[in-house]
Amino acid sequence: MPRQVILGSEEGSLQLWSISTKKMLYEFQGWKSSICCCVSSPALDVIAVGCADGTIHVHNIRYDEEIVRFSHSTRGAVTSLSFSTDGQPLLASGGSSGVISIWNLEKRRLQSVIREAYDNSIISLHFFANEHVLMSSSADNSIKMWIFDTSDGDPRLLRFRSGHCAPPLCISFYANGRHILSAGQDCAFRLFSVIQDQQSRELSQRHVTKRAKKLRVKEKEIKLKPVIAFDFEERDWCNVVTCHMDTTQAYVWRLQNFVLGEHILKPCPENQTPVKACAISACGNFAVLGTAGGWIERFNLQSGISRGSYVDLSERSCAHVGEVVGVACDSTNTLMISAGYHGDIKVWDFKGRGLKSRWEIGCAVVKIVYHRSNATATDDFVIRLFDVVALRMVRKFEGHIDRVTDSCFSKDGKWLLTSSIDGTLRIWDVILARQIDAIHVDVSVTALSLSPNMDVLATTHVDQNGVYLWVNQTMFSRSSYIDSYASGKEVVNVKLPSVSSTEEKIPDLVTLSLLPKSQWQSLINLDIIKVRNKPIEPPKKAEKAPFFLPSVPTLSGQIVFEPSDISSEKKIAEGDKLENRRSDLPHS
Repeated sequence: MPRQVILGSEEGSLQLWSISTKKMLYEFQGWKSSICCCVSSPALDVIAVGCADGTIHVHNIRYDEEIVRFSHSTRGAVTSLSFSTDGQPLLASGGSSGVISIWNLEKRRLQSVIREAYDNSIISLHFFANEHVLMSSSADNSIKMWIFDTSDGDPRLLRFRSGHCAPPLCISFYANGRHILSAGQDCAFRLFSVIQDQQSRELSQRHVTKRAKKLRVKEKEIKLKPVIAFDFEERDWCNVVTCHMDTTQAYVWRLQNFVLGEHILKPCPENQTPVKACAISACGNFAVLGTAGGWIERFNLQSGISRGSYVDLSERSCAHVGEVVGVACDSTNTLMISAGYHGDIKVWDFKGRGLKSRWEIGCAVVKIVYHRSNATATDDFVIRLFDVVALRMVRKFEGHIDRVTDSCFSKDGKWLLTSSIDGTLRIWDVILARQIDAIHVDVSVTALSLSPNMDVLATTHVDQNGVYLWVNQTMFSRSSYIDSYASGKEVVNVKLPSVSSTEEKIPDLVTLSLLPKSQWQSLINLDIIKVRNKPIEPPKKAEKAPFFLPSVPTLSGQIVFEPSDISSEKKIAEGDKLENRRSDLPHS
């Protein structure tokens, strides 16, 4: 166990402390720059120190002498260091500019540079013990593995895992709840796997990395703007349509190949305004787009050709006065529902594009969600449920005290889930017209989605880069436990789980197991299994084994033990033979 520790400070001082005596043993002179990182080398009494001015000092602490000094070619501080332990004299350094540098300690020069390693500051570097592999992580929520197996000694990317480097804006379950589609402020459109993280990936935007290298710009500068809304249907052709921030056109994606589609949908070329809402028909052939100027147009997804617009003659040859906040299509391609920001909801004939009916809510509409009936979240923090066939309001849910951020229906339409800026997530029973559960999260929910099986809820939160998964307790509880939530008056306070491994885990937190399904699937019925396997009678004491085990001689010389039943039979037979011999002897 080490008895001394090296401490470096932002003031530039470097000190040697004793752990046992809790006293400072020696203070080094320093380099007149803030110390950002420090790491020990495989050689005894040698350390490497990274400073804020971009310099690296390999120092001998026993003699207080500098062995070698390196300097980064890019601006920024040295944030991480790591020595190779596989016999090669290499030192890896990472800076705040996202560049990884490999230094040769024997030749005392720069060996290679990975310039496109990260777009953000590097947090840590680590060489695997006795291997030619370097692991790196960055503040952009990604981790990469580099291997040194090329002829010139330069590292290449072996594998990586990454997520959103900025908070997600909208999410939705896909493929029967096995994947999650997520769009974030980092201009990335990602597909996360709930079952296996190796299947998670970012959807391609047509060779962004190659174009960025050719133009000598960052990848984010040539990516599409952040996605603000999307819709999908599981089809073999382009089955996803996305609306982007301050963009006058919508894009289609082929999720089967994880790439951007070949068509770009441009509604209303005469008066171009940003696209704000989108929806795909149940057949998967058509996409309906709504713009900030009140225009609604239908496109064919396979050809990208416009198939007509929806016009209300009383609204100056457009669908709505003001922004279109939401559009939706029914399951039979009969009706199309649209909502304007000023509180007008309209029902259109999907094929004929004629206006069938309309009604006024009386306040601004923030979001609409369609499931047989139509749910709208308004600016007065109230959720209203409309029947588009009967053309009347059938439910009204009140409880939020701030703006509603997102809402979604369960697959059977019995539950309505809503989230708000006030930090609450509420579950409403549509049939009983009351709240059945509510939780208050310390960080407000920005988007949510319930899986088709109703067993997992996915949420995103303010200033959080991750997607959080919640388990539906009613799927694993008795009916009496479910009835206790029927009133829904009590709001449960919940804290988000920390992603840091240093903090204590929440006792009742469900974590993802890496064991096979056969090992944890029976845990739900553990009490039943214990009752079934309970012994009927107490265990019997085993028979006492003899001290010398009987053996049989063999030709090979191996010892073969006699079974207990055979040896007992032989003993009985030998006893019978002795008795017969005694009976044959003459009597005295």
